[in-house]
Amino acid sequence: MPHITSSAARVFASQPLSLAQGRLAALSWGRADAPTWLALHGWLDNAASFSRLAPLLVDALDIRIVALDFRGHGHSSHIAAGSDYALWDYCHDVLDAMEALGLEQASLLAHSMGAAVSCLLAAALPERIKRLTLIDGLGALNTPVEETASQLHKGLTAYRRPISRSPRYPDLESAIAARVAGGVTPVDSITAAPLVERNTQATADGHVQMRTDSRLLKPSLVRFTPEQVLSLLAKIQAPVLLIEGKHGILGERAWAVEARQSVQFLAREVLNGGHHLHLEPRAVSQVASAIIGYWGGSAD
Repeated sequence: MPHITSSAARVFASQPLSLAQGRLAALSWGRADAPTWLALHGWLDNAASFSRLAPLLVDALDIRIVALDFRGHGHSSHIAAGSDYALWDYCHDVLDAMEALGLEQASLLAHSMGAAVSCLLAAALPERIKRLTLIDGLGALNTPVEETASQLHKGLTAYRRPISRSPRYPDLESAIAARVAGGVTPVDSITAAPLVERNTQATADGHVQMRTDSRLLKPSLVRFTPEQVLSLLAKIQAPVLLIEGKHGILGERAWAVEARQSVQFLAREVLNGGHHLHLEPRAVSQVASAIIGYWGGSAD
């Protein structure tokens, strides 16, 4: 595995971007005229998910990384009242960003939910996706067909409830502590800090309030079935590099094994780290080395 040199570890400042007529916010690293990779974050995260990994990659691979805030996340716009945050709707965010950036074909760097969105796009529009680099995510959350009615019941019931107010905290440190305590997957405060910092805004009374649309916490109305997800994975034609955390969400679970076996061209790296290993200070250089080692000769 290649070593990250001191040159490659230089800190590149991110540049804010506004895409899709201002609907989508993003962060960019690297030269504006370099080959562009799109980076897609996980559920309830934002573009800062790649703030530690992107600087290592843009220098070593001579690429530009544009990390999106999906709709309802980070600095991007929330959806209209009565609308839904379905997984496949995020595909339009990626396609809109590609259009804004003039990309006919995209290389996707994606974590967790972003990896799920990437798999949908690569299966449905194979001509638009050049390569997938997936971090601790493959396929999509799914519901057995016999639980369809139950899932719809949960979704409809939740959507009829009043929208809750975005959480408020006395300061940024308290907001970070809340993310650490309430996260779906384990994360420490150092790892969570960039995500929470981008996802908060100051209030008039000196507190901080979360930017995330609280409707993202409502259960999905409908999910793909396991069979549908496996069928989609089998349709992916792009080469896939899957980087998993040793303590992440995939591992040797039966579903993960079956999902990996469904992909035609998949290389797998398991590294010491958790679900957010690309943001963990102790693991990020290993993630970068794995990506550079695999794509180094063909990153454009």
